[in-house]
Amino acid sequence: MNDSEIPYGDGRPVDVYLDLLRLQMDAEDYSRLLRAVAPVLKAIEEERLFRVDLTLDPGSDDELPQEVRDEAALVIATAVTGRLDNELVEIDVDEADPIRIVTDANTAADPVRLREIADYVKEQHRENQELRGIAEASGLPTDF
Repeated sequence: MNDSEIPYGDGRPVDVYLDLLRLQMDAEDYSRLLRAVAPVLKAIEEERLFRVDLTLDPGSDDELPQEVRDEAALVIATAVTGRLDNELVEIDVDEADPIRIVTDANTAADPVRLREIADYVKEQHRENQELRGIAEASGLPTDF
């Protein structure tokens, strides 16, 4: 495909990325992807703060195939950053399953930086567990 064949929409990086995905993905998966990211893209476009229940984790009632969840994360990252060089990488943070993060290409290729991110995620998880324990012992909600 040459440059003249790429459907650019209104030229925003997220539109370019979505158009490329439309050409590459199965039609049903692309529709799922659009349904998953539409509320977030609308909120970003309207420049408003939002709370959107976007479940990209496995096990939800509206479970999306992993490939669609990965692409949804990349679409949102492209909308937020305006960059097309985002990458999804898996990092090990403990004995549990690895987690997926979206980052720029330079960070994705830097094992030292990825280790720093993993350490940060571990620390955040530890703090959240500690806060949940305090909340539970105090009779407060633990679903934060």
